[in-house]
Amino acid sequence: MKTVLITGTSSGYGLETARFFHAQGWNVVATMRKPDHDLFPRSDRLRVLPLDVTDPASIAAAVEAAGPLDVLVNNAGVGSAGAFEATPMAHVRRIFETNTFGVMAMTQAVIPQMRERGAGVIVNVTSSATLAPMPLVAPYTASKQAIEGFSGSLAHELAAVGLRVRLVEPGLGPTTRFAANTDISVMDLVPEAYAGFAGQVFAAYGQQTLTTKESDVAETVWQAVNDTSDRLRYAAGADAVALAGVA
Repeated sequence: MKTVLITGTSSGYGLETARFFHAQGWNVVATMRKPDHDLFPRSDRLRVLPLDVTDPASIAAAVEAAGPLDVLVNNAGVGSAGAFEATPMAHVRRIFETNTFGVMAMTQAVIPQMRERGAGVIVNVTSSATLAPMPLVAPYTASKQAIEGFSGSLAHELAAVGLRVRLVEPGLGPTTRFAANTDISVMDLVPEAYAGFAGQVFAAYGQQTLTTKESDVAETVWQAVNDTSDRLRYAAGADAVALAGVA
């Protein structure tokens, strides 16, 4: 029976992906900063572990407790929206600590055990913003674009030791909440000079039909894990698929 560790499973795509893999009969290690066991069914095949991907000690403890892994899904992430001019660099660094360095640290932590067995899959969840960058999310987009480049390069070197790397690029869904999981308000990042433009952009975002469902992402991660080809990118959701077709 195979085992998957998924980061950021307290809500949204991570939560649905954990539930989906469990329904397929896998052992699931669902991780989040503050464990909530009530999100999942009681099962001998599902464990909920604390994990902060920005904390090396937390990463080491979670990976050790998880045991042998067949798949790592790097899903944990934070969003941010606002004018870059008004975004403190400390806030930019916090975004990168989770979205970029957290992914790298988790990946580095599991490679040795996978390499020793000569098998394993690492799935990095990014965003359709990497396919068509949008305004007012520059630091977030940059943090996800960094993982796109990281994954493309890493895929080559890990293929040499029998491992696969995948990118899943979700579109915009109902659970996409920019800055909802950060310590700074969106409006704090919109100076008066950008107010008119930002109002138009946010209004347009609000009028969009959100076509990416949580199940789309879970099923795409499943597809990516089970595809034995050398494919790297998998768009998830109708809007992401459409963007990928013209990218």
